[in-house]
Order: sequence, then C-alpha cells, then structure tokens
Amino acid sequence: MLSARSLFQEILDGDESFRLFCSIAASGESQGGWENGRISALVPESQRALAPKIARHGADEDKHGRIFHALLRKRGLAPVEVPHETDYTMLLEKHGIGLAHERLGRREPLSEHDIITYLAHSRVTEQRASEQMRLLCRHFADHPDLGRALRMISHDEDNHLAYCHEELLRLARSGHGRTIQRILRDCALAEIRVYRDVSLAVMDHMGRILHWPRSRAAVLAAGIHGVYAYERLVGWRRMVSLAPPERRDALGGPAPQAPEYA
Repeated sequence: MLSARSLFQEILDGDESFRLFCSIAASGESQGGWENGRISALVPESQRALAPKIARHGADEDKHGRIFHALLRKRGLAPVEVPHETDYTMLLEKHGIGLAHERLGRREPLSEHDIITYLAHSRVTEQRASEQMRLLCRHFADHPDLGRALRMISHDEDNHLAYCHEELLRLARSGHGRTIQRILRDCALAEIRVYRDVSLAVMDHMGRILHWPRSRAAVLAAGIHGVYAYERLVGWRRMVSLAPPERRDALGGPAPQAPEYA
C-alpha cells in the first residue's frame, strides 16, 4: 500500500534517491542560513532587538544544512547539484516572495516593512517545514541513522514558527496588522503553488531514479494536485493565522550544536 512512510522508506533505502533528498534539503537550509545572516546584519535601528534572534534562526538553518551533509557522508555519498525545478527557496524568490538575494547583498539597512515581509514569509514557510518534519518524526523518530537528526530539526522548526507568531503579533499590536495580513495571504497563496510544483518535480526525479511505473507516478501526481486543490480552497488559512505561541522567546538563546556523525 502506498503511504507516506513507505514512500519515504523507499527513498531512504536507495543511495541515489537518498543522495538527492539530502542534497535538496541541505541546499534549502544553507540558503536559509545565508538569508537570515544577511537580514540580521541589516536590521533597522527600530528593530535592533530582533537581530540576535534572526541570527539564531540563521545559525539553526546552517546547522540543518550541515546535518544533511553529515548524513550523506555517513553513507559514503557526495551531494549532487540540485535541479532548478526542485529549488523551493529560489523559486519562492522568483515569485516575489520574501526578500530578494539582490537586496540582501547590498549594505543598505532594511526598512521596517522589509522586516515584516521577512517575518511573514518565514511564518508561512516555517509552517510547511514544521508540518513536514513532524510527519517524518511520526514515522522515523526512532530510526538508527535519521532519528536524532529529525528530532532536532523538528524541534528547531517549531521554535522558528513560534518566534514568527510572537514577533508578528508584536508588530500587529504596534499598528501593522493589515499589512501583515495582506503579506501573509500573498505569501501563502504563492507558497502553495511553489510547493505543488516542487513536489511534482521532486517526485518526477525520484520516480526516474527508483524506476517507478507510470501508474505509481500518476497516483502520486494526483495526490499532490489534490493537496494543492485543498490548500488553494481552504488549507492556506492555517498559514496566515496568528496566535500567541506556547513556546515564548523561542529563539532567545544560543543555537544547540549539531549532532556528530561518524
């Protein structure tokens, strides 16, 4: 029977499929680390108190990238070049979501509106990341090779999501509520399209690596389109709601060290 567990188990068991999976994950995390590092350096004076938390966010993302590279090394595998159509982070930027790399490459301080854009973008993408990691932990938290890494990354993604809720609520109370809701909605609707396209591209690559029959590929594609239809109709709303998080000041300390792998 086709399930999330059986699908990921098949990807995990194949060297080339696992290689592609970890390479895509490591690339996205490393890009996120760079982006947050630049944003923390360019925070405007009015939001300077956020800089250490943004830097912590970036350090977490860098750590996740190192974890995925370490998992590859443990299997004796080298990373592969990430296909453009599977590059979630860069495709979001291409659709005008978040802060462009060109803008972050300059030395000019960001505006308060830029910080709101960054936090709204992060709130949406961290929702996705938190859900994905919880799904993987549900099935593989006790896996001898992956379990510890998945649990640590999942904990971090939940922290990032809590931080976004907390900071956006703070900014909403200071008069930015309508702007925040508008940007959140735009980000969410764009993200679900990009996530659909990236999911289809990743499954296409995995299908060719693992020699899936056309019938299986068709079932997976139909499932991805079904998720998109649900998210386009009502599911996107979970990405734009704001509520006080259970974890307060989730990024208020130093980033934990990445686990060591032989």
